[in-house]
Amino acid sequence: MLRFLQILLTGLLGALWDGVAAFGGIRLVDGENECSGRVEVQRHGQWGTVCDHGWDYREAEVVCLELGCGLAEAALQGAAYGAGAGLIWLQHVQCTGHEPSLSRCALFLGTNSYYCTHKNDAGVKCLGSLLTPTLSLLSPHTVFSSGEAVRFSCSVLLGHHHLSDFHLYKHGVSTPLVTQRVDQSQTTVELTLSDLETFHQGSYSCQYRIKGNFPSQLLSSPPSNSINITVVELLTPQHWYNTSNDAPAGSVIKGHSFNITCSTLQQYPGGSFQLRLIRSNGTVRQSLPALSPSVTFTFPSAQSSDEGYYYCLYRVQLGGRTFVSRESQPLPISIRDPDPVLSPMVISWLVSGLTFVVAVIIIIIVAKVLCNKKKSKPSELERETRTCVDNTYVALSINKI
Repeated sequence: MLRFLQILLTGLLGALWDGVAAFGGIRLVDGENECSGRVEVQRHGQWGTVCDHGWDYREAEVVCLELGCGLAEAALQGAAYGAGAGLIWLQHVQCTGHEPSLSRCALFLGTNSYYCTHKNDAGVKCLGSLLTPTLSLLSPHTVFSSGEAVRFSCSVLLGHHHLSDFHLYKHGVSTPLVTQRVDQSQTTVELTLSDLETFHQGSYSCQYRIKGNFPSQLLSSPPSNSINITVVELLTPQHWYNTSNDAPAGSVIKGHSFNITCSTLQQYPGGSFQLRLIRSNGTVRQSLPALSPSVTFTFPSAQSSDEGYYYCLYRVQLGGRTFVSRESQPLPISIRDPDPVLSPMVISWLVSGLTFVVAVIIIIIVAKVLCNKKKSKPSELERETRTCVDNTYVALSINKI
């Protein structure tokens, strides 16, 4: 008995698969457009109709999706689009609404019978192919800094009473970044992406979804046009200074050269570094193009006006906007006078010595003049000379004391 049932089941499945495999297509005939009409299927090269017994939105939904006509708007019975001809290929079709084809539904393959004639031919009316929405940018620019928001508008040309919601997608990301539910009468919606990060930089498009009557099913429209946005994130620059080795930390010797280097890891084309000096009598700014990740500001001869607090920042112009990084930590630099070559004690000794030499020279000159004025005899002259020399020696000794 078990063997008999197995053989019977195998035969029935084989016959069913043979019947399904024999289907060659599906079409809608005699409707208002290509997405409405009497349902006809092809089997063994011949077109035939479908009986409307048990025909409802589930089956109509499968037919519309299979034909690329969107969701079902109506499931029609009683040859609403006129009676067909030929064979009635399908009877008692039962679908869940999610099958990819009518041939994948539970069905009974049959031909005309007294209770299912062409007066019972099934028909459908589909919503039609979904229109492609249009994405536009409400924000006045396409370049943003981190933390800002970008506003888009997504619209569809014709209203649809089955509209459910709109979605904003980023290229490469499968899930929507923004979802906005709408009333069925809305054709345009604003989609705002807040708190931008560098992750959000890229290309965006939008889609809308419509919902069917039965079962509860949603169908997405084709994606809209794309809009690219740029997100700028400027890192706080680092900075340091270099000067002569004999200068104390945080100081530069007056008249000596020194350099201040500004550096950042994040760069954009056309960027520049700005060095800001805050001093007691105002603020001074210098700027250099950021041709590399770091630039050096050179001061060939330090002066008192170079003393103060130095800050580095990075700035760039993109998309008609100017973006400026945060300032670096303050770098205090003081300008010191050079140390004197001679100490005060050495200078005192030099002054004393110089004074002694000058005094000696003066005394010798005076003594010489006095001695030359003496007009006496040779013996007296010798005595006078000796006296002058002795006086000079005494004077020198006293002055030295």
